[in-house]
Amino acid sequence: MAELHKRLVLNGPKTTGEALLFFMLIPVSILYGGVSRIRNICYDCGLLPVYRGRIPVVSVGNLAAGGTGKTPAVDWLVKQFAKQGKKAAILSRGYGGSLTAAAGIVARGDGRLELDAETAGDEPCLLAKRNPHNPVVVARKRKNGIRLIEKSFDVDVIVLDDGFQHRAVARDFDLVLLDDANPLGNGFPLPAGNLREFPRGLKRADYLLLTRSAATGKASFCGIPAVRARYRLAENALTLNGEFKSLTELSGLKLVAFAGIAHPESFFSALESVSQLSLVGKVDLPDHAHYDQNFIRRIHEAGRDADAFITTEKDAVKLAPDMFERPCYQVPLVLDMEQENDLVDLICSRIWR
Repeated sequence: MAELHKRLVLNGPKTTGEALLFFMLIPVSILYGGVSRIRNICYDCGLLPVYRGRIPVVSVGNLAAGGTGKTPAVDWLVKQFAKQGKKAAILSRGYGGSLTAAAGIVARGDGRLELDAETAGDEPCLLAKRNPHNPVVVARKRKNGIRLIEKSFDVDVIVLDDGFQHRAVARDFDLVLLDDANPLGNGFPLPAGNLREFPRGLKRADYLLLTRSAATGKASFCGIPAVRARYRLAENALTLNGEFKSLTELSGLKLVAFAGIAHPESFFSALESVSQLSLVGKVDLPDHAHYDQNFIRRIHEAGRDADAFITTEKDAVKLAPDMFERPCYQVPLVLDMEQENDLVDLICSRIWR
């Protein structure tokens, strides 16, 4: 079903059956988008409560459901604040995690994880590993997470991961990510499209980050200023024990790649673009996949004649070395952004003016 939905959104219906399904979904999309619109109007008019804490909040979000690269963008922003001498706490919903408490501390910034990926979700754990000196908190209702951060940590700013539609929390800057190759999909909200609300919601954004951009130079979209960015694989892979291996050292190995992310094919293509690497198999799994015995069995079967496995950082936080009889490597993604200093200066001037 996920593949069918992706095809309808990106390419439109190709058969009579797909066309019938698509037109049946359009009224549901209009209803979904309409409810979202009414909810936003209620926030705009003050009919729904908004929590404002004492620490500035910068939201990183998107208009489309999944796959625009929020996690690398949050990681980038936290590191940019560190360069400015500002300490950031990361607040995430903890999607895919099993935490039942109102809020939970994933990491206190002392290099240790207090919650695992099964409990907190894979993305908060990945962000905690990438930023060992920053607190990371998860909360389905983000105001609970903000209250926990205010009570527990001395930080200068809170970076709200995936916060654009979570309007119950006030923010001082809204950074919205769009896939530059297909910013609005087919223009419909879910389920006929992939948008979380109608495109007019972009008016709330302060700045756009156009990811996977093939163009260069200054940009804007729908009258909103934007910067362009591209993702690339890091030059080094890591074992699940954290030992570095350059991608060159993996040349000549028969590799099986697997990924449980929104767009596994983009990860596989990136690997294949590295000339030294030889992929003999690919296993695409659902986004935020839980690595149960069935998934591990699928990976092992695909890698029966392989020398090693290779996967994403996001998947690796849910894996242990003893799950594999062959080496398993993870490859980080690196965000290359244009005019990044301009964007950082704007955010800092907005929240610390």
